[in-house]
Amino acid sequence: MKIVLPILFLVLLASCGVVRMQYDYDQTTEFSAYATYNYYPDMETGLNELDTRRLMRAIDSTMRGKGLLLSEEPDFYVAIMGRTYQGARNNTVGVGVGGSGRSVGGGLSVGIPVGAAKMEMEIQFDFVDSQKDELFWQAIAVSSFNANSTPQVREEKLSAMVAKAFEKYPPKQKK
Repeated sequence: MKIVLPILFLVLLASCGVVRMQYDYDQTTEFSAYATYNYYPDMETGLNELDTRRLMRAIDSTMRGKGLLLSEEPDFYVAIMGRTYQGARNNTVGVGVGGSGRSVGGGLSVGIPVGAAKMEMEIQFDFVDSQKDELFWQAIAVSSFNANSTPQVREEKLSAMVAKAFEKYPPKQKK
């Protein structure tokens, strides 16, 4: 029992910072043809203005690291759509039956939620070809979110989401 509680605590702590990802892309896209980008004008991100600026700084830094340049006449546009929502609670009910010899036993276990449901932030990144006006790459990042975080923590959270989202861009394509 002495070892179980510390392990359980570490698992719980580690799960708080996890960024869950979904990716999709057009397999016929020649990603090397894209060298410049910009954001959709008058884009409504669903985030407040400060978080939008934090997110765009993180994207710009990541794009520069990938050799992509911000341009007034881009090869593609970046669309950002974000939202926060209340995550589902992890309630569980378990039923067990067992026996040995002539003895038969059973049990019932019910998980009772403690505390409030956690808040989640989802950010969708769409890359749209500026000439064809077609979506060619998409990433959706989901992570826990605390609206009362400090500006520094918010910036770190958004940077982590961008880093995770863009780590598979451009995708490795089969030849």
